[in-house]
Amino acid sequence: MAGTDWREYAARIDVLLAATDPSAGEELVRTVADLYGAGLERMLELLHERGALTDEVLDALAADELVAGLLLVHGLHPHDAPTRIGLALRGTGVELIEVTEGGVCRLRGRRPHGLEQLIEAVAPEITAVEIEAPKPLIPVSALFTRPAS
Repeated sequence: MAGTDWREYAARIDVLLAATDPSAGEELVRTVADLYGAGLERMLELLHERGALTDEVLDALAADELVAGLLLVHGLHPHDAPTRIGLALRGTGVELIEVTEGGVCRLRGRRPHGLEQLIEAVAPEITAVEIEAPKPLIPVSALFTRPAS
């Protein structure tokens, strides 16, 4: 329904509210969500048109958990998946290697508790998470050699 006039959303909601068909409930929820998405998109457009949608404002919107979630749901988040994942991984000791075209998120590091949930929260489009163990600082073979005396 992108690009649809808000009045069309409102009219459709009125029709769905009056419907007796139980399947109308799903369409009602979807239509209301589409209306909210259209409203968020219009707000961003208005801010941009007036020069108020600066990088600083976008970063603040993206950093707010509630707002970022709403922007994600409606496909309006200002950052792509790799950027969102990279920001979420800060301080975890895990690094992003890549996000493939198929939606696989490849990481390197030790698997902290809740990592998959973290990735799903910031990048719901990710289809799988693969974690590569970090390379050891000391090669295992060095553990079996004695220093020269």
